Amino acid sequence: MERSDENALVLFSGGQDSATCLAWALERFARVETLGFDYGQRHVVELQVRGTVRAGLAAINPDWGARLGEDHVLNLSTLGALSETALTREQAITLEAGGLPSTFVPGRNLLFFTYAAALGYRRGLRHIVGGMCETDYSGYPDCRDDTIKALQVALTLGMDRRMVLHTPLMWRDKAATWRLAEALGGAPLVNLIRDETHSCYLGDRTHRHNWGLGCGTCPACELRAAGWQRYCAALA
Repeated sequence: MERSDENALVLFSGGQDSATCLAWALERFARVETLGFDYGQRHVVELQVRGTVRAGLAAINPDWGARLGEDHVLNLSTLGALSETALTREQAITLEAGGLPSTFVPGRNLLFFTYAAALGYRRGLRHIVGGMCETDYSGYPDCRDDTIKALQVALTLGMDRRMVLHTPLMWRDKAATWRLAEALGGAPLVNLIRDETHSCYLGDRTHRHNWGLGCGTCPACELRAAGWQRYCAALA
């Protein structure tokens, strides 16, 4: 992978996708900072594993450790207060009348990128990396490629500075995401992501599965488990 002499900011939640994107960015950019958001999510435990995953990445590859920069966490509690969703309230995860899952938090990724661009502007980071994915389609319109491309244009115009939004997983399903992790960091990275990251919407870390920790029944767990099974089947 060709390495840039520029720096980047990764939207890093502590989940599988963002951890893979962080490894991707560490391989690609000279220095990489991370940004997480506390927006009142039910699975706020994801923020608690971020430090462990960052330390694990640095241990896997000393070059990554040397390029891993400052971590930031922003409080977006107003987003949670505005959102009557299954991701920010104790309610069942269902499919809504409009076809979107009840875990959709309106405006979440739009705000994430906007805040990231504002932070990046101040810190001289024009490259922003996110784990949005249209292939593993969750139904979230703010994960679509067209949305990200339009937002990149808007942020560039609004900041009067070229902003570049990278989505390395946009056209990869979960099995391909596991394969990308393997290509980047081998079995140590796959094991770190499996054992330490958090994706379960319910915030459950009491049940251990072959694909990681989680309730095993929410959409995020089902997606992660199915991707792991396809990944392992291809190795057999």
